[in-house]
Amino acid sequence: MSAYGSSSAASSGSRTNGLAIAGLACGVVGIFIFSIVLGPLAIIFGAVALRQKAVKGSGGMAKAAIILGIVDVILAIVLMAVAASSGGFSWYIGG
Repeated sequence: MSAYGSSSAASSGSRTNGLAIAGLACGVVGIFIFSIVLGPLAIIFGAVALRQKAVKGSGGMAKAAIILGIVDVILAIVLMAVAASSGGFSWYIGG
């Protein structure tokens, strides 16, 4: 019988690295907004999580974070190149 407030999944010792989760979240959100900032963060968090051997089972998430971070950086570079070639961004406010 388990104690109050504890689950069997939490007591089995299967923990995921928090840096891998943070990197994956930065990579996914970076596809939509702030890719120039969140892409490098996803790469850094994923690389640090990949180097930590204490928490097992987060290698796939760390690799996905690194890949998504690279995609974010490439996406930001492509968007900047397209904006530069078309005369830049212009804001039209008013009527």
